Amino acid sequence: MSTFIDPTPMATPQQASALRGFDAEFKNLDHYIRVITDRIWEGRRIEDIRRYYSDPCVVETPSSVSTSVQSVMDGTRATLAMFSDRRLLAEDVIESGDAEGGFLSSHRIISPMTHTGDGMFGKATGRKLQVRTIADCVCKDNRITHEWLVRDQAAIALQIGTTPPALAQQWLNSRGAFNKPVAQPAPSYYQSHISSDSLAHGYAQAIEAYSRGQSPTALAYDDAVHHLGHGGVTRYGHAEVGAYWENLFSALKPHNFAVEHLALQRGSGRADRVALRWRAHCSAISDAFSVSRAINTCSSSYKFNSDTEVELMGINHAEFYQGRVLREYVLIDEVALWMQILTPQTA
Repeated sequence: MSTFIDPTPMATPQQASALRGFDAEFKNLDHYIRVITDRIWEGRRIEDIRRYYSDPCVVETPSSVSTSVQSVMDGTRATLAMFSDRRLLAEDVIESGDAEGGFLSSHRIISPMTHTGDGMFGKATGRKLQVRTIADCVCKDNRITHEWLVRDQAAIALQIGTTPPALAQQWLNSRGAFNKPVAQPAPSYYQSHISSDSLAHGYAQAIEAYSRGQSPTALAYDDAVHHLGHGGVTRYGHAEVGAYWENLFSALKPHNFAVEHLALQRGSGRADRVALRWRAHCSAISDAFSVSRAINTCSSSYKFNSDTEVELMGINHAEFYQGRVLREYVLIDEVALWMQILTPQTA
């Protein structure tokens, strides 16, 4: 098992003060998130979840809501039973907030792993996978107290030899219907950070503009933009990235788009980076092929009602060069989306 190697310099008195309420070993929020993730996942110290998560702790994904620390532990064990060699390699931690009102870490992870065990993804296939996840965690007084998590379930489905709508139908067959409860709000002390910086604000405005049927690609994106999307799909350049956003929102037709979190991080020898969490309520159209094309899924055999209402929760990370997006990571859960689309409508 790997051992976390800490490259972070010792905390200054000012940094230690800023992270008050946390164990003295943690130098800053980035360090805290990387260390506890390493202990829980890489070190398989699952009982440490009780130490680093509050109870209750609301964890919302696009398809589920849990409220107890025991649920977090059970989910961790179930994942490791299916993917016993799963790694959690931190690509970035984009942070906001403070010790008094709670920090938020937007933690982007890539997980190489092997499908070694039976479970919710079916019988073990033995296939090797690479799957990206972004977790937005409210952190206060040494604990994670609320979490929004989006995992690329479509990438798992495709790499084990099925499709997102087929996996969605499999899950619906076992559960009966898509029935996600309304998540409780974050703790009262926490106010979601919405950056007023022009760079972050401009990016959020661009995504919202796509949701309204506009196409701000040339203004928001560098000519050489590299987009890493759900389903493990990579896109390059204005034409491909613009078409992705235009097709997604023309197929799903948002009637409400909300920015829930928007943070900008500069410095540390890296490009300026933005973390954006958004939620769109949409009316999916009756042409399954259009939705399929928008989210890269072969699904012409799936039919659904034109009145279908779906909720889309996404988390984006973007890196900038001279004020425009040069690299963009976008995560939505296609399987959760198809579960909503394929759930029979009640009168």
